[in-house]
Amino acid sequence: MLTSISATGFKGGLLGSSFHGNWGKSVAGENYYYTQLPKSAPTRVRVRKPVRFQPVMKNVNEGKGIFAPIVVLTRNIVGRKRFNQLRGKAIALHSQVITEFCKSIGADAKQRQGLIRLAKKNGERLGFLA
Repeated sequence: MLTSISATGFKGGLLGSSFHGNWGKSVAGENYYYTQLPKSAPTRVRVRKPVRFQPVMKNVNEGKGIFAPIVVLTRNIVGRKRFNQLRGKAIALHSQVITEFCKSIGADAKQRQGLIRLAKKNGERLGFLA
């Protein structure tokens, strides 16, 4: 089966075309597609903030240390909120004791901060921060 192709395109064969316009500019110089679209105000798109999940703060020393079982038991009996208040007061009191000790021996602020960090590490190892 032969199809004849003329100089103007496919005629009379399997690929017939019903398009009789051009793809270029219109007479007025505007693109045909944009002249046919209705001109309306731009629509506003509301973009929500992405949902952020709260990170789970978990102690890496949970259940480790000699005092961890006592700390966990006390937290379960007293309740988490009250337990954290008591823990905060105990940490603040211990920091004050360290500060007074540093004042009595003449240690500077950098050494005091180092002692407080050391106390925190020891507390983690012993299970007080479980």
